Amino acid sequence: MKKTFILAALALMPTVAFAMPSVATVYIKYSNQDSQKHVMKVRMDGSNKEVTFEARTTGAATIQGSGREATIETACGKVEIKDDSKIEIKNGCIKIQ
Repeated sequence: MKKTFILAALALMPTVAFAMPSVATVYIKYSNQDSQKHVMKVRMDGSNKEVTFEARTTGAATIQGSGREATIETACGKVEIKDDSKIEIKNGCIKIQ
């Protein structure tokens, strides 16, 4: 009985592994040179989100979604970013480093 159960479980493992949804994020390391925090709109996977960059801070932000790329709307236009990007914020504009 145990042997049959183990064999059945092993046979189903690839099916179960591929049925699980994959969760991805865009992780950003940032340096905000401005004296104010910025809350910017983000477009990722057809969904609108927001990301907050604290004032005069070096830190990190994570945008939840199912992709590895996102578009951030800034005062200077839209910026395409990828997972593990390093950015600098100055005068409300983003510069990818």
